[in-house]
Amino acid sequence: MGLSAGIVGLPNVGKSTIFNALTAAGAQSANYPFCTIEPNVGIVPVHDKRLDEVARLTGSKAIIYTDVKIVDIAGLVKGASKGEGLGNQFLANIRETDAIIHVVRCFEDSNVVHVEGSVNPARDVDIIETELMLADLDTITKRADRVSRVAKSGQKEAVAEHAALLKAQKVVEEGMPLRSAEFSDDEIALLGPSNLLTLKPVLYVANVAEGDIGKETPHVESLRKVAEERKGELVVLAGEIESQIVQLDEHEREHFLADLGLEEPGLNNLVRHAYTLLNLETFFTAGPKEARAWTIHVGFKAPQAAGEIHTDFERGFIRAETISYADFVAYGGEQGAKAAGKMRSEGKDYVVEDGDVILFRFNV
Repeated sequence: MGLSAGIVGLPNVGKSTIFNALTAAGAQSANYPFCTIEPNVGIVPVHDKRLDEVARLTGSKAIIYTDVKIVDIAGLVKGASKGEGLGNQFLANIRETDAIIHVVRCFEDSNVVHVEGSVNPARDVDIIETELMLADLDTITKRADRVSRVAKSGQKEAVAEHAALLKAQKVVEEGMPLRSAEFSDDEIALLGPSNLLTLKPVLYVANVAEGDIGKETPHVESLRKVAEERKGELVVLAGEIESQIVQLDEHEREHFLADLGLEEPGLNNLVRHAYTLLNLETFFTAGPKEARAWTIHVGFKAPQAAGEIHTDFERGFIRAETISYADFVAYGGEQGAKAAGKMRSEGKDYVVEDGDVILFRFNV
């Protein structure tokens, strides 16, 4: 669907290390600010154990996961909204993404320079989000000035947009990101053309030391509180460990994870959170040739979901032969579920559920 998430944070917090582990794209990582000058882009598969099971039951020769585009954006610093530290360029890169992955340093290491001189997750988040809010305030002020001229003529949409912009301006001036405020669906739609940075959903990533995996350290606790206050989600991982995990073969990886007391790499959890952060869900198609995951927005109806496979499927939609993932597994695949009466014939108004296994019928 072409959706993307941008990795942001202060310099030297582990953004590029995590990006390298995510994408194996070879983004440069170094112990000094601005080692990432141009944003690196990687397409990251969303590993889904459900698809693995669907493929096993179907005997599919290939497994094709859905994916998310991840953009590694160079470190922001104080004054970025005014152009400091190449800030204007990087803010533009963030503006082009659909969600923000905010990496925050939650580890102590005297060998890794911290741009602010000490580790303080709450302060570090404030630095980044203040710059984003200042950029939003500038955007809102300029847009409101233009819209107000049209609103004075009584044009209804302009009046409504101006009101939404003034509401957004008040939130930002009070020092809170826009996502933390309550906006109606109509207000969100009206603010959409302004592409406001702090209105984007955010996933905070607590980058911890190896020895702190699984622990609620004071740094992690501090960041968790920030995430709750600002209506973001939180994932905890150790970037350096993740970069080692991706270099191991499958057998070695399993043993390494077991030694760490982990069921899977933390990056898998990060990507799934980024995926759900974008209000996305997955349905599956399966056959002897391949089992495949498809990305749709939550709330998509069957014809819209069919259109993600091919536009002809949506235009000629007849019905969706649907089995829930739970039934597909419980009855050993399509034939067993069908025999048990668990395959449903759904029409144009059916809202696809996450994990549905679907065969679309359509006219050419």
